[in-house]
Amino acid sequence: MNLPNFLTILRMALVPVFIVFYYLGQGGSRLMAALALAVFVIAAATDAIDGHIARSRNMITNFGKLMDPLADKVLTTAAFICFVAFGVIPAWVVIVIIAREFLITGLRSVAADQGVVIAAGLSGKIKTVLQMLCVALILLDTAIGNGPATHGLWVIVSGAGIICLYAAVVLTVWSGVEYVWKARHLLNLK
Repeated sequence: MNLPNFLTILRMALVPVFIVFYYLGQGGSRLMAALALAVFVIAAATDAIDGHIARSRNMITNFGKLMDPLADKVLTTAAFICFVAFGVIPAWVVIVIIAREFLITGLRSVAADQGVVIAAGLSGKIKTVLQMLCVALILLDTAIGNGPATHGLWVIVSGAGIICLYAAVVLTVWSGVEYVWKARHLLNLK
């Protein structure tokens, strides 16, 4: 067990903690909403940190190759599902995001079966960052609340969250199409 793998496991372990704080924050507690935001930001930060450490110290493992992207998907998907449960975002957004993840996972399985590794592309990495930023903005929106003292900031954060959400959906679809295009030869799509 090296440090990058520990951070990946920590990210997975923080998901249920995030969910609990998020649900408690939906009862109107700004403290719980702020704690959900803090836990999410810490978990998301471990993604950048573990990858940097693994590459810079040559600590890349098969466990990390499997679990790091899985931990990212579990973290962001859990947040998006929580948002749908409370009517914060439309369900179709999450369906698009999850469908893309299933598609790429299936594509990577086909590739692996043929001895080909499909590495994460730049658009996939940006997609993950944009999704995490979107989640953080939506959580910040909830933590700030729309009261007289915070209305101006709330409008800005809320608007930025909505823009980021739809940008994340577009990039999610784009990166999925890009993966399929790059691997079309594996699917006999000439």
